[in-house]
Amino acid sequence: MILVVKIGTSSVTGTNGLVDEESVKKLCGEVARARRDGHDVLIVTSGAVTAGLATLGLTGERPSDPSTLRSLSAIGQHRLMRVYDDAFADEQLVAGQVLFSPYDFGNRHRYLTARATLVRMLELGVVPIVNENDPIADDELRFGDNDRLAALVANLLGAELLVLLTDTPGLFDSDPRIKKDASLVEEVTALDGEIERAAGGAGSTGGSGGMAAKLAAARLAAWSGVRVVIAAAYRQDVLCDAILGTPGVGTVFPALEKTLSARKLWIAFARSPTGRVVVDAGARRALVSEEASLLPAGVRAIEGNFAVDDVIEVVGEDGNVFAKGIARLAAEDAPSWLGRRTADLAPVLARELVHRDDLVVLVGALSHR
Repeated sequence: MILVVKIGTSSVTGTNGLVDEESVKKLCGEVARARRDGHDVLIVTSGAVTAGLATLGLTGERPSDPSTLRSLSAIGQHRLMRVYDDAFADEQLVAGQVLFSPYDFGNRHRYLTARATLVRMLELGVVPIVNENDPIADDELRFGDNDRLAALVANLLGAELLVLLTDTPGLFDSDPRIKKDASLVEEVTALDGEIERAAGGAGSTGGSGGMAAKLAAARLAAWSGVRVVIAAAYRQDVLCDAILGTPGVGTVFPALEKTLSARKLWIAFARSPTGRVVVDAGARRALVSEEASLLPAGVRAIEGNFAVDDVIEVVGEDGNVFAKGIARLAAEDAPSWLGRRTADLAPVLARELVHRDDLVVLVGALSHR
């Protein structure tokens, strides 16, 4: 089994902001055990920015300006890796660092190169430790959180299990910080509005994700055919229990039997949209119920300056995004195709704005078309 483990900032750093060596040692010990049991394991780790803050002796709220965050990540990243390196050395294992940017998933050649590198690292017996390449990250093109990055890596490698380790036992039916009688949700088969409301907003003050980000990552992974477990990093034998499917290990999201193709997953989650189009009710119905292509006649408005082969979002009249796809027509040519019937299009123009083979309908939460 290929297993991707993501650990959050609050679980990898202490109250003083420094890297928590005992927490990292615990995780590395459990990874070593999983490897002895025949599993390949990758780690996606947070904590670099918080470690950078602590190194400089900065206190208070996490900064928000990009230049400071990039600098803090550069300061904290190698300190974080040093702790991992020492912990794995105690287990007679070698770790290797891999830093990703969204371009590595959006460009097909780089996507395949990244996969080949990770596969070779696993073949060499190395534990890849993954993070976003924060110090040189593009402010407008980022993963947003390491939960999403972990889900993309799980898809990239065809992993069977994604474990999202955090500072709580999993997803609760309401905020346990407010309601004392909140109950752990042990299995989620559909991410409906009630579940998403229970997830709330951002998590710890040091992190950038929260439970809502984990639900989004679980959706992506489930569509990839990956089982997801959200569990407490402090739980003893948490990785072993997640692998075995031990009841009560955390919140489990079963892998879907019917999954999206690798290409459609790439369109839906790996490539960032450069624009969006608003469609009428008839076009939405055709896309969702009939698996049709998106024709120019159903488009009511466009946003952004997208080009041919760019990814765009498809929005209903209610303002909600319900699909993504690859554009076959450019925004700059919109006056010649926007709202027009196929018979009225110039011969040089594509007949569809988005062909059905390049369209992903994002309806439901753990269900899809």
